[in-house]
Amino acid sequence: MPLEDHPLRYRLANELHARPFPNIAAPAQAIYLAIKQPKDAAKRDRGLDRAHLLALLDRFGVDHPAPDATHYFGDLGKFSLKWEQHTEFVTYTAFLPSNGERPFDPAAWEVFPEDWLARAPGVRITSAHLRVEIAPGDEAIADKLQDWMVPESLAVSHVLDQTAVIAGDFRIDSQGHMRFAVFCKSDTGSRRIGRIVQRIFEIETYKAMSMLGLPMSREISARMGEMDEGLVRLVDDMTGDLARPDETLSQLLSIAAELEKLQTESAFRFGATGAYEALVNQRIEVLREERFLGRQTFGEFMMRRYDPAMRTIKATERRLLSMTERAIRAGDLLRTRVDVDRSAQNQALLESMDRRADLQLRLQKTVEGLSVVAISYYAINLVVYLIAPLAEPMGMSKTLLTALAVVPVVVAVWLTVHSIRRSMEK
Repeated sequence: MPLEDHPLRYRLANELHARPFPNIAAPAQAIYLAIKQPKDAAKRDRGLDRAHLLALLDRFGVDHPAPDATHYFGDLGKFSLKWEQHTEFVTYTAFLPSNGERPFDPAAWEVFPEDWLARAPGVRITSAHLRVEIAPGDEAIADKLQDWMVPESLAVSHVLDQTAVIAGDFRIDSQGHMRFAVFCKSDTGSRRIGRIVQRIFEIETYKAMSMLGLPMSREISARMGEMDEGLVRLVDDMTGDLARPDETLSQLLSIAAELEKLQTESAFRFGATGAYEALVNQRIEVLREERFLGRQTFGEFMMRRYDPAMRTIKATERRLLSMTERAIRAGDLLRTRVDVDRSAQNQALLESMDRRADLQLRLQKTVEGLSVVAISYYAINLVVYLIAPLAEPMGMSKTLLTALAVVPVVVAVWLTVHSIRRSMEK
């Protein structure tokens, strides 16, 4: 078509087919390893993951994947290797074409050289050894599982319309690995077996990754218990007379700040836990489990052993959010109360200032009257000096002339002072 493609069209379309399921023919076994950096795994240097993969491929003389590849599948001679890079971890899966006579033989792990494992850019988050066999019959399967796994925690079920039986006890064996088994009908296709094996490994990995939120949840719960006591005490104090409201507000803001810090630090882990939990449940659902000889299914095992941990994490997340909101509301209420108290204090201060202003005005008027008297006294003396020579020609005494000058001088002085005050008021 004479139409230009979007630059990412092929890349996005190919992403849907980037991680195909392996083809596994029974009998076989799979060795699985998931590696994660202890801290800030999502921000890790992904080049170290690739370098570790290339070191393994170079030992077997096989070609390297593309520089920006996040997955790899290739034949390394005695086994096939699948490598996947995820947000927080990388996985290695080795597929061996035969089971060996000894079930879950530790020698199968020799596909990963010890010195290569020692240089892994991270730590093991989980590892698993899975055995694939042709189903010998339900009773024979039950007998084998009795020997291979811990009966108390064993989960077994028919899957995918009873074309296979899957089993696992989700316990770490003496070699440090989880054990899983898949028993397939003789006519089960290799692609279907590959999908079953891949989903079992995903269930185990996502379960392990989601459980990382539980220790953080317990640590935060203990800290929140201490802060909750302080928060309750401060809120109770707010119902009475606060001797030091500023100090109480400072303590409330300190608790709110610490809660916000805990929420920020735990947001990624709790969010990832929710996402991984959804993946675990989805992977179990697509297996379409049916009960095997009255044993618990994978879904029932997760409901009894796994879901309580997830509920604990979710409850901690909700409690942290609730406490943060409570602390913020309490701070807002206390600030409102402090503002009201300060407004009342300001109102009283303004009333006091009004009273002082009235007193000052009265004092000013009193002083103004005294000023008129004082100025008039000096003004009369000046007038007397000016008109004294006229007293004798007019046949009047100096005392009488002074008395006649008092009234007009006082009136003139009062009018002058009053005019000045009015001009200043304007």
